[in-house]
Amino acid sequence: MTSTATSSRIKARKDALELLLELGVQSAPIPIEKIIKSLGIVIQFAPFDAEISGMAYIKDGKAIIGVNALHHPNRQRFTMAHELGHHRLHADEISGSVHIDKGFTVLMRDTLAAQGTNKIEMEANAFASELLIPKFLINKYIDFENFDIDDEKQMMAHAKKFKVSVSALQNRLNAFD
Repeated sequence: MTSTATSSRIKARKDALELLLELGVQSAPIPIEKIIKSLGIVIQFAPFDAEISGMAYIKDGKAIIGVNALHHPNRQRFTMAHELGHHRLHADEISGSVHIDKGFTVLMRDTLAAQGTNKIEMEANAFASELLIPKFLINKYIDFENFDIDDEKQMMAHAKKFKVSVSALQNRLNAFD
């Protein structure tokens, strides 16, 4: 991984933390829908194809996040945070008119994003991860002296507290610095 990729993810995490501090969020689970709405962004839930989790776009000056209504609520939370990351970090890339009935180009949380090969998707993932599972709350809730990342029961309990999937929590803890 290049140092540019690392620094862009650090910047994305910093932006997420600054947003939480600005809004006075001090406990889990992070109120992601409330945060998005407080920023004037519209959230639309719709049934998408299974491989599409969400989309971020700006239409007629209005910021919109689309979320796959068929996905698990924890997955929807990550999708909302990921798409919010696009709005905060990549507004130029997502601006433009959208015509749903004719097809459109959007930034998608899909298999490309999960592979970790696309810079803006990696940044949005880092933003979402820090927003939903911020370092200061990890330190608040997890006693690392008595914690085992391989303990399924512990991981499930902490994932439930943050309202994220176990895999999202594992990924965040593996990237913990």
